[in-house]
Amino acid sequence: MFRIFLVEDEKNLNEILTSYLEKEGWEIRPFTEGKSALEAIKEQPHLWILDIMLPDIDGYQLLRRIKEETPGVPVIFISARDADIDRIIGLEMGSDDYLAKPFLPRELVIRVQRVLERVYPNAKSKNLMIDLSPYVLDEAKREIRKGQEIINLTSKEYDLALLFAKHKGQALSRDQIINQVWGEDYVGTDRSVDDLVRRLRKKVPDLRIETIYGFGYRMISQ
Repeated sequence: MFRIFLVEDEKNLNEILTSYLEKEGWEIRPFTEGKSALEAIKEQPHLWILDIMLPDIDGYQLLRRIKEETPGVPVIFISARDADIDRIIGLEMGSDDYLAKPFLPRELVIRVQRVLERVYPNAKSKNLMIDLSPYVLDEAKREIRKGQEIINLTSKEYDLALLFAKHKGQALSRDQIINQVWGEDYVGTDRSVDDLVRRLRKKVPDLRIETIYGFGYRMISQ
């Protein structure tokens, strides 16, 4: 699983971008200020998404430190300043892509996909199979198998299984599941979550999905 560090001081935008990126199955660590991001450079994520306009530190300074300490880690630069000079400075300092605000979250997702595929060309095939013994989840084919048997899942059932698989051991609230599986614009009740979990349990009974009463669900290891 790719790990991405997102540095964006606008809290609402940070949350929106984090949500979109997590839907792709990536592990996102959000930062709203630069100093804490500086301290995390040594953790070496697979990718940085970095806003140039930060309240406590110059975004160029943070980019310089990232490239000095971890030169192989790619950086996507985002900024409300769309001047050519900003784009040129960021690229000259080693950023791998530049995105000017305002932009659609989906555009960022596409750019992230392209950078990851370019920088880690051999990683894609290795990260598409998830072991859920006795099942195997194949992200490339969007299917779950048990041995040679393909489990017949609906699109939503598969999305829920993938969400559990990528957050194994974590408690997921019904609201979190709705946002990830149906989307933030979903209109309905959280009973839809319970019904979807019930159907998934019936089709893949060997997955250990616990009910957390009054909150949501959690998949635990076998």
